[in-house]
Amino acid sequence: MATLFPFSEYWWFYLLFLCFIFVVLLLDLGIFHKKAHEVSFKEAMVWTCIWVSLALLFNYGLYLYCLHVLPQSPHLPAGADAQKLSGQMALEFLSGYVTEQALSVDNLFVFVVVFKFFGIPQKMQHRVLFFGFLGAILCRGSFITLGAMLMSYQAVIIFFGAFLIFTGFKMFFAPEKPIEPEKNPIIRLIKKFLPVSHTLDGQNFFTRENGILMATPLFVCLIFLEITDVVFAVDSVPAIFALTKEPLIVFTSNACAILGLRSMYFMLARIMDKFHFLKYGLAFVLIFVGVKMAWLNEKFEGHFPIGVSLGIIAGVILISVTLSFIFPQQEAV
Repeated sequence: MATLFPFSEYWWFYLLFLCFIFVVLLLDLGIFHKKAHEVSFKEAMVWTCIWVSLALLFNYGLYLYCLHVLPQSPHLPAGADAQKLSGQMALEFLSGYVTEQALSVDNLFVFVVVFKFFGIPQKMQHRVLFFGFLGAILCRGSFITLGAMLMSYQAVIIFFGAFLIFTGFKMFFAPEKPIEPEKNPIIRLIKKFLPVSHTLDGQNFFTRENGILMATPLFVCLIFLEITDVVFAVDSVPAIFALTKEPLIVFTSNACAILGLRSMYFMLARIMDKFHFLKYGLAFVLIFVGVKMAWLNEKFEGHFPIGVSLGIIAGVILISVTLSFIFPQQEAV
């Protein structure tokens, strides 16, 4: 798959971006959240604004960088306008970021259930999410590398497009199933080969009881969240590839969205159950990007207008959230 930013030439960009992420995460955990505490709505909202601002600043920096390098790039398509293409890269990043954030909200519901099941108090949840999202970023890198290779084949593009459409319809019509961590085979495997304590030991993932090293519920919870992210990435990564063919854009937009999920979780945890129409909005988004990947892009000479895509995705999410508040879900009597 021909790209404007091939990894063989822009590996340093990925490396610098990863270094930036790790530095920011270390500052976050080592300074701002060094002491375990319950994250208030106000604190979560402030941090959400910070992460969104950082993502938008990165997007603007990416636009300026594209303006600088694309005019001299040997990968610029013949007759292409470098300035217009730079704007398109910025819009693709923004579309990927918005799509990943929107799809991730559905994953936040899982976090609420999992934390309740393992009995993780709120003041310790930030630590689990920190390491969980750190693992998620590394996992997405592997998924995106594989996806970049597979997307060279039209049959694979059609397959993933059809898969997203199927997933969207399944989300739209299938009844929601309860999440049962105790039935997860990997969790069972961990408990079979690694002793698991029934009590927490502060923020430690491992503890010693009677001289025996044991995993705490915090560690088991972390593993379960990592597993759910792998499953979630099967949907979200192809969805971003439907919006852009650039692995660099897919990875950076994914990573920036994941960085802000922790604060978004603490901000929305108390009101997530009110977004009962969001499920249908996300289902529509998956169907749309699936159709875009499998059919619309080809109909528009390889690329459906990214501005239209962003408008449709953002509009659907906004409408579904607004409808959830206008028509609140009736509580069972």
